[in-house]
This record gives sequence, C-alpha cells and structure tokens, in this order.
Amino acid sequence: MLCECAIVASPNTGARLLKIAVGVLAGTLLVSLAQGQSGQNNSAGHVATAAFPGVSQPSASPYASKGFSNHARNYYQVEWGVDSFVTKAVQSGQMIRFGYRVVNADKAKALNDKKATPYLIDPRAGVKLVVPSMEKVGQLRQSGTPEVGKTYWMLFSNKGGFVKKGSRVSVVIGRFRVGELLVE
Repeated sequence: MLCECAIVASPNTGARLLKIAVGVLAGTLLVSLAQGQSGQNNSAGHVATAAFPGVSQPSASPYASKGFSNHARNYYQVEWGVDSFVTKAVQSGQMIRFGYRVVNADKAKALNDKKATPYLIDPRAGVKLVVPSMEKVGQLRQSGTPEVGKTYWMLFSNKGGFVKKGSRVSVVIGRFRVGELLVE
C-alpha cells in the first residue's frame, strides 16, 4: 500500500512521522495476524476475538434453545406423566428413535395406546413421519402397560433421510404433543 504525503518541515516532524508509521505498521500487523490464524474464523467469516488479549469471546445466542424450561418439564410430568425426551437418528439416518421416561404410569398410558397414531413432524423439511408396521413384529413401538421409571421408545421411518441430525421436530401421539426436540 503506497501513500503519497506532503511533508511540511518542522522541528518535531520526524518524530511525529515515526510515531504514525509505527502505529500504522502495528495496526496492519495485528489485523493480518488475526486473519491469518487458522481455525479462528467462524462460519460467517468474522475473525474471532481470541487474537486480541483482554477481549472475551461472545457467548452463545440468547435465542438458542437450551432444552426444556422447568415450566415445560413440569407440564409434561404433571399432565402426561413423562419426561426426559430424546430423539436420535439411528440406522444411518433411516430411522428416528423417540424415547421418553415414565414418571406416572396412569397418565402415560395415552402415549402407549395402540389406537393413537404417532407422528414425527419436521416443519423445515415438510415431512410427517410414521411408525412402520412389520408383518410378524407389528408396529415398531412399545405399547404395553407403562411402568414408573422405565424408558419407552418408538421408531419413525425416515426413508429418504429428510429429517437430519440437528433438525428440530415435534412428536404427536393422539392429543399429546411435544415440540422443538433436537434430533441427535
């Protein structure tokens, strides 16, 4: 980068020019060091602040979901008798496993009811997955009488791999609905 400057002679001109040159050089060096560090750019292309001492990294977004609130957890325990929801991609992503733990067996019967058709909905992908039924096995879900403290599951067919790890999904079983579950 070339700079054309007019120099006016004065007793302190040399000292001032030297200070300006050192400042510009130091600033340029700092910026180039920050941009040159590998692994320090985020997905948006912004330079991380780790190259600058005394500047802390920004925390996670306050809008990102960190799981269920205590209010939501209490609602599912009191109203439906279940908690500890887990959605996980299995079988190379061809199936999505939904699991939950029973805390009140009487209230959790609605989730194990064979007459209630379960769906897994991914609004971003625009799909509604169902529990497949096999000839000799039946539906790939547990439908016995629930017991307190046990974990129950059901598998949803994800043929075509529309629902991916990291997706936010909802599960609907009759009147029961739980949303914003992160697929692991």
